[in-house]
Amino acid sequence: MQASRDMSCRTDDLSLSDKCSRESRDAAVGFSAIAARAIEGCQHKEANRQPGTQPADLDARSRMLLEKPIVPTIMRLAIPNATVMAVYVLIGLLEVYFVSRLGLDALAGVAPVFPLVSLVASIAQGAIGGGIVTTVARALGTGRIGDASEYAWYAVALSIPLGLATTAAMVVLGPSLYGYMGISGNAVAIAVSYSSTIFAGATLIWMFNFLMAVVRGTGNLRVPVIVVCGGALILVPLSPALIFGAFGYPGLGPSGGAVAMLVYYALGTLAYAAYLWGRLGILKPSFHVPKLSLGPTLAILRIGGMSAIVSASTNLTLAIVTVYVGMSGIEALAGYAAGSRLEFLLVPLCYGIGGPVGIVISANLGAGQIERAIKAAWVGVLMAFTLAELIGLAVAAFPQQWIGIFSQDPLVLQVGAEYLHRVGPFFGFFGLGYVLYCAGQATRRMEASVLAALLRAAIAVLGGYVVVRLEADVTWNFVAVGLGMVAFGLFALPPLIRRSGYE
Repeated sequence: MQASRDMSCRTDDLSLSDKCSRESRDAAVGFSAIAARAIEGCQHKEANRQPGTQPADLDARSRMLLEKPIVPTIMRLAIPNATVMAVYVLIGLLEVYFVSRLGLDALAGVAPVFPLVSLVASIAQGAIGGGIVTTVARALGTGRIGDASEYAWYAVALSIPLGLATTAAMVVLGPSLYGYMGISGNAVAIAVSYSSTIFAGATLIWMFNFLMAVVRGTGNLRVPVIVVCGGALILVPLSPALIFGAFGYPGLGPSGGAVAMLVYYALGTLAYAAYLWGRLGILKPSFHVPKLSLGPTLAILRIGGMSAIVSASTNLTLAIVTVYVGMSGIEALAGYAAGSRLEFLLVPLCYGIGGPVGIVISANLGAGQIERAIKAAWVGVLMAFTLAELIGLAVAAFPQQWIGIFSQDPLVLQVGAEYLHRVGPFFGFFGLGYVLYCAGQATRRMEASVLAALLRAAIAVLGGYVVVRLEADVTWNFVAVGLGMVAFGLFALPPLIRRSGYE
């Protein structure tokens, strides 16, 4: 355990010293020589540790990750994880609903801000947060509770500069950005007001998600469910009260919704901090700030940065395809929007499975249980592929049942049905690629998932461009989208087949 006190040894939690050295060399490609030396120090990490040995003082959750049957373990973790994601989606929908009651200008004003807030939250939770989750899980797999506990402080230390940078960027770029996004008049003023309020507390958004990632890394997904759902119960009455006014106090308008969201993040951050520093779980972070080092920070940011590329490319692909389809008219755009909503719902569904898979893989790699880690990856891939494919086949067979929820316009129904006919059968590949992305976070081999995501974007975007240039039927855009999904799943698969990052 003395070696784990060294600065270089905090970089990661790899179970085999040769793998640790190889991984650190990969990280050095993307960073400066100083950062590379910090990460390379991990090769001294566990030179004397025997693969497959488990510390005797593991807690019950760590033993579950390392010893219990894989399928029930993933399912046990997936249900609360998917619940958290679903509540996140519902919170965003409720916020839109409340603001929309103020009129068209209010809705148009906050519309361009919501995607930016969602982007920050998704990077904090799934991208960089995913790096924290897998790092904590791997440390616990080796039985190094002290090192795992220190990542609570790394979460705090990372969230502050990232939050301040986000605030500064939106203060400087926000007003001109919203103008470029096509809104004008009073809507621009509302957008700037709402944006200035919500991004003033950007540090809370980052810290909330980073501390949640630390808790999730221990295999405890019940606490996030309690915090997120409990916060939602507070947010539901608080948001309309601040927007419209209550108890004799005037409402703040759309900005009241932003204030309510910041209260939600602040209370959630305090709840996670109380859980961690109250030592209510396996982690025991110190009450004073320890000496933090560069290596662990860069290791987390490397995973998070590559993960952010995957997330950003997905959102960018949807945005560009939306532009292409919109050239065919408002009805075509509405039909595509109704159909593509399912793709947005696939993300929390697949992450509900992929997140736990990453935790199980990380813990078992930390414990040197290579075969169990590989088995967990294959089980997660098959689960996500099967579930997403069943959904895709169902909506492809009965598209009107889904599209009809949003519109009864004949052309909207026709275009939406064509989208589901062409893309629905490929939903399984989206589930496949997403779980492989989570597995890549665990093995720290993100290159294949990044390339697969970029290839998916290239196929969808370039294919759509060809359709526009040839003035072909709009539904050929959907063929490109479906082929892009296939590429996203299949091109991320070879590392698992080759066991790259597992051995």
